[in-house]
Amino acid sequence: MFISSAFAQTAPAAAPAGDMMSSLTSMLPLVLMFVVLYFVMIRPQMKKQKEHRAMIEALAKGDEIATAGGLLGKVSKLGDGYLSLEIANGVEVQVQRSAVIQVLPKGTIK
Repeated sequence: MFISSAFAQTAPAAAPAGDMMSSLTSMLPLVLMFVVLYFVMIRPQMKKQKEHRAMIEALAKGDEIATAGGLLGKVSKLGDGYLSLEIANGVEVQVQRSAVIQVLPKGTIK
């Protein structure tokens, strides 16, 4: 009386080819967003990291550099992960190689 009869439903027929195209079309904006993200953000960042790595590997004694902390000085000693930076006559500090952000032209620091 209060319970209605349950009827089994037949499985839906296979999706026609038109539905497959609509699902691919709905994925297209997501794919396009990823492609744009790659070319606008990821690829330039990878290029910048590669250039920074090459600059750090090319450091030599006597180069004038700027660090991420704002120190300017002349490279006096080079190590694997650290370098000694002469920031004034007789004053040397050790900094990580990765902290170097720019190699300055010779004669910039007086």
